[in-house]
Amino acid sequence: MHITGEMRVPGDKSISHRAFMFGALAQGTTLVRGALESLDVQSTIRALTALGARIEKTGHDWHVTGGGLHEPEVVIDAGNSGTTARLLSGICASTPGITVMTGDSSLIKRPMARVIRPLEGMGASFLARQGRFLPMAIRGGDLHGRSFTLEVASAQVKSALLLAGLKAEGTTTVTEPSLSRDHTERMLGHFGARIERQGTSVSIHGPQEISAREVSVPGDPSSAAFPAVLAAAVPGSELLLRDICLNPTRTGFIPVLERMGARIALQNIHEDSGETVGDILVTGGGLTGTTIGGDEIPRLIDEIPVLAVAACFAKGTTVIRDASELRVKETDRIGALVRGFASLGAQVEETSDGLVIDGPLSLRTGPVQTFSDHRIAMSFFILSRIAGIEVDLDDTQCVGISFPGFFSLMEGCR
Repeated sequence: MHITGEMRVPGDKSISHRAFMFGALAQGTTLVRGALESLDVQSTIRALTALGARIEKTGHDWHVTGGGLHEPEVVIDAGNSGTTARLLSGICASTPGITVMTGDSSLIKRPMARVIRPLEGMGASFLARQGRFLPMAIRGGDLHGRSFTLEVASAQVKSALLLAGLKAEGTTTVTEPSLSRDHTERMLGHFGARIERQGTSVSIHGPQEISAREVSVPGDPSSAAFPAVLAAAVPGSELLLRDICLNPTRTGFIPVLERMGARIALQNIHEDSGETVGDILVTGGGLTGTTIGGDEIPRLIDEIPVLAVAACFAKGTTVIRDASELRVKETDRIGALVRGFASLGAQVEETSDGLVIDGPLSLRTGPVQTFSDHRIAMSFFILSRIAGIEVDLDDTQCVGISFPGFFSLMEGCR
């Protein structure tokens, strides 16, 4: 089996969330093209509508009229979306009144203290279950800028603080140990905000208004990683992925696959709506093990499950470390991967912050529990395609959280 041809993946999830949020905060009407219409993004759209934004769809385009957010009359349900819950916390912290927010059975188990504590330091009030979980109530209003040094690089925490800082009095500065995704900083600039970036620090001076803009959403690199691994692991394959976001804080999986032996070329590179966009050409080859860790982890945290699948077919040992953040995603992704591999007859070493995989693994047909985690489900489906085995996933609907149409698109890879 060779994987050949070209493919377009759905719009970037991170940029789609932010396009709607920034449109809701901006004066005027923002045009959003190519937005991902996944379950997570739909949660953001519903939440912003409840806060007073007017969001309408015409054909494939969205129009977001904002600038007048207010206290919602209903409880906001963030669904499964940590991005919705955490970034919206920053918006609600500066919105006068009380916002009550909840989520699904997975999201209410994910930690929120990482945004609650610093936003309280800026002047907002929170009442959360056990002080750190949804459901929670936010009393927003007058905020004051502060400087924060994060112990762990987190785009969601950084973004929540910058969104709050947009309306706060004074300067808000966020410093990370290493640079996480910078879509928020880029979009702030695209919408006309005044920000300053220096190394791993970013500052915003508030309060200030932003103005409506047009946003074109490129293909999601996290989604592109799945077909990229499929092609990389099958020698003789050549797959072209069109119009993908090539933001350097999102493409950490590319050098990993190159270290493992795949040939990858970036083509047609250009700038659009503040982001770098281009095509990714993946040529498959025999893979070898590598080490994944350190400062590159924030640039590929969501791609680790499918990179672990690539390691299953690589010759030698792959070590994944410094990835304890995976323990508090939609599920404990480290544990979910180990259990999934074991169900398919392969033993993988589990560590506190990652995995050790001695490949290539001998795999057999079997069931896999996804824990309703979209990236676990998609990763094991890619494994089934590479290995040519049947993998019985207990939940396939969860992929709609980030990649609608995933199965039909992947089945079309020949």
